[in-house]
Amino acid sequence: MRTTCPGPNTLAARAELDAFQETGALRFVVDVENSRGCYVRDVDGNVMLDMFSHIASLPIGYNHPTMLEVFTNPRNVATLAHRPALFNLPPAGYAKTVRETLMSGAGLTHVTTQMCGSCANENAMKQVYIAVANRRRRERGGYGAGDVSEEELSSCMVNRAPGSKPYKFLSFHGAFHGRTAACLSLTHSKPTHKLDIPAFEWPIAPFPRLRYPLDDPACAAHNAAEEARCVKETCELLDADPDVVGVIVEPVQSEGGDNHASGAFFRSLRAECASRGVKFIVDEVQTGCGASGTFWAHEQWGLDDPPDAVTFSKKMQIAGYYTKADLVPDAPYRVFNTWMGDPGKVLMLEAVLKCVKNDGLVENARVTGEYLREGLHALSRAHAGKLHNVRGVGTITAVDLDSSAARDDAVDALREEGVDIATCGDRTIRCRPGLYFTPKHARVFLDAFDRVLARSSG
Repeated sequence: MRTTCPGPNTLAARAELDAFQETGALRFVVDVENSRGCYVRDVDGNVMLDMFSHIASLPIGYNHPTMLEVFTNPRNVATLAHRPALFNLPPAGYAKTVRETLMSGAGLTHVTTQMCGSCANENAMKQVYIAVANRRRRERGGYGAGDVSEEELSSCMVNRAPGSKPYKFLSFHGAFHGRTAACLSLTHSKPTHKLDIPAFEWPIAPFPRLRYPLDDPACAAHNAAEEARCVKETCELLDADPDVVGVIVEPVQSEGGDNHASGAFFRSLRAECASRGVKFIVDEVQTGCGASGTFWAHEQWGLDDPPDAVTFSKKMQIAGYYTKADLVPDAPYRVFNTWMGDPGKVLMLEAVLKCVKNDGLVENARVTGEYLREGLHALSRAHAGKLHNVRGVGTITAVDLDSSAARDDAVDALREEGVDIATCGDRTIRCRPGLYFTPKHARVFLDAFDRVLARSSG
């Protein structure tokens, strides 16, 4: 570290940006050209271990040669230079590219590409609404083009029933699913996301608040009862409102505080949805693409019946969602925008998947995550009373401090030690490194954290 962070060059750049853009969230300005691997360099020459990876979205680090080759390979120039309206005019060979990238290991039969994670969740919900409406029309007898009434067609144009349906989605306290209009009605992690924004009055279920360590008998008993309570209250909300047609849940409530639940909880939730004909969406925007120690975090739940839809973005480079066949829209343009993703981002995903396969990065996340949590447990013993609730899957790992102030002070001190890491919830530090983050890198973080904790009071 050559200066404090943010340093003078970052502060100058922020002042320049601030003339025409809101800059309150700006952490520091990155020298991308001179950043490498798991280490980020800022414009002041500070080099830091990057444990947040651009909000969990930089899968193989800075300037990886496989990723750079995407942009220097002459065969890719036409794809990178032209951003087509994919659902109208896809480029030649695109079906093969999608099949070999997005559909490899998808687990579901169809994919719809999108612009960002919020777009993915928003449009996945739309596909549920369309499918449920069509199913209910069929159940009324004889489904066909003429089964859509003139009243439905005219009333939807003025946002009224019966054309505009009263359908709802159930979400969970502590959830974050994005900042678009409907997604904000599913998001319950920070008031700043929602303040002053109109929202739907949709049901919100409790998400389990587990106690740690998980193998402690008292914690295990509490957690089993807590998860049973949350499933019961979710079922009561579903049974009380027939307009709830879908449930959406994160494998780890990342923005809400890195809150976890067991595979048994998610299996129960999925079964209760299926028994009621309620669609079940898993939001893997932050957890997908290997960081959990499996490619998709929900693979660890042991589901007998896969989700109806799985949304993705961030480390996948392109956003979108997978669905079962029954959620495919019944007509063109029902789910649509100009670009519907970007074929250039699929080329970037191809590079990521090549690295994941060739370098065993999913297994690396599993092994490194175990090492990281063992190290955090050791720090909690060495600095009694300062760290709590070590938890995680793969490198999606978190720990709590005593208070928001203690957490924020620790994050600032870690940055001065050359480690950039982020927060969530009220008092949580969360780790979201890239896929090449190894036990060697974890040791750098743990040693720095040890020094920070040794200097802290209380």
